[in-house]
Amino acid sequence: RIPGGGDRSPDVAWVEKSRWDALTPDERRKFPPLCPDFVLELRSPSDNLKTVQAKMQEYQTSGVRLGWLINPEDGQVEIYRPNQPVEVLQTPSELSGESVLPGFTLTLDWLWS
Repeated sequence: RIPGGGDRSPDVAWVEKSRWDALTPDERRKFPPLCPDFVLELRSPSDNLKTVQAKMQEYQTSGVRLGWLINPEDGQVEIYRPNQPVEVLQTPSELSGESVLPGFTLTLDWLWS
């Protein structure tokens, strides 16, 4: 459950270890009562783009530090960061975890071919 009250389940989520360690064992076994630091949504053909974008905005409002919405059909990636406009990339070859996931990169060339 994210702070705004919604039950959200991204395709991929990552929580900083210190925040995860602060949860009780019971909280770790269930849907954790926190907003991830990083989320990734991979838009499927059946997903409505506006709905997934609204979900990403909800994550951002709730405290996500970095979010990626990957849209294979349109060849676009939307990058969500706090207090910044959404950045839209066209068929990027890779994405960087930036300061949220230092050293992490996701190679995407295979997705666009």
